[in-house]
Amino acid sequence: MEIKIINQEEKDLFNHFMAWGPKGHVLQSYEWGEVKRHTGWEPIRLLVIDKDKPIAGISILKRRLPIPGFNKCIFYAPRGPVADYTDKDTLKFLFSKVKELAKKHGAILLKIDPDIKAPNETVVKNLRSLGFTPLDSGKNFEGVQPKFVFRLDISKPLEDIMAAFHHKTRYNIRLASRKGVTVKVGNREDLKPFYEILEETCIRDKFLVRGFDYFETLWDELVEKGLARLFMAEYNGRYVAGTLAFIFGDKAWYIYGASSNQDRNVMPNYALQWEMIKWAKENNCTMYDFRGVSGDLSPDNPLYGLYRFKKGFSGEFTEFIGEFDLPISPFFYYLWVHIIPAYRKFRGKVVNFFRSLKKSKT
Repeated sequence: MEIKIINQEEKDLFNHFMAWGPKGHVLQSYEWGEVKRHTGWEPIRLLVIDKDKPIAGISILKRRLPIPGFNKCIFYAPRGPVADYTDKDTLKFLFSKVKELAKKHGAILLKIDPDIKAPNETVVKNLRSLGFTPLDSGKNFEGVQPKFVFRLDISKPLEDIMAAFHHKTRYNIRLASRKGVTVKVGNREDLKPFYEILEETCIRDKFLVRGFDYFETLWDELVEKGLARLFMAEYNGRYVAGTLAFIFGDKAWYIYGASSNQDRNVMPNYALQWEMIKWAKENNCTMYDFRGVSGDLSPDNPLYGLYRFKKGFSGEFTEFIGEFDLPISPFFYYLWVHIIPAYRKFRGKVVNFFRSLKKSKT
């Protein structure tokens, strides 16, 4: 076996393996590394070659840490590596090379969150034996990537896929059509109205979203290169909802969704999901990922509505094995895990104390 550092001229070789290799994922694509480059990360891409063929690969994102006087960074491989996680010899070789590279770059850790369904004690045992530490990322969205998702098998005929939906989901898809909702493929000019609806959604549902320039980057690096598509739902001559989906190999992912506060009763979100599923099917995908839901399935959970919506499409509720850290620098890793979070928590309490003191005086 040998390790190969990938440059731009070898992008096609890298992407072919990262798409079709074991546990291939769009977040391990060459293009996703370029997206993250625009947000302050440096991508590093490696392939393990055996007998002139790739057998494992990893796309690492490097981020410099603001520690005065120290040239330190972190390594993170989202949904990586792409490899056979039962092949311990290949994993050992790959991670040994990553550790060598990490030490040269001053990385204090490598974080991974593999696309592996839980429970899988064999894989967890293999990762532990290689020095990885599992982390508890909670039941909601505390981790870097969602730990719980819905995944739909779309290898069946479309009529069988639709027939398996909950009857209310099928009704809402047809209702949207009867009410006159239409779905179109968005162009570059539609990115702005999509983002405006997304901001409206964020205010309503109380979550944060990146700036518009990030979505322009997604367009340039993914949509323009055939790895993503924007879908817009129209009603009475105006946009009422939109979605952004990724595609890589034989898999598709629903990533961003936005809906206006008006005309939600015409069910544009159901129409959008059905069109995205059909698009994935047309592109020979066998899996459609609805992405994150909460692992807390109590109806009292504020996120339960999201779970109920996605559950209606009869996908498989999937839990991943979670995040794992491979410490590279034990001292700085200890600071990262224990001291820095404790300091931030203490600093927050001090700031809140003086704010409350100031308010009491006024």
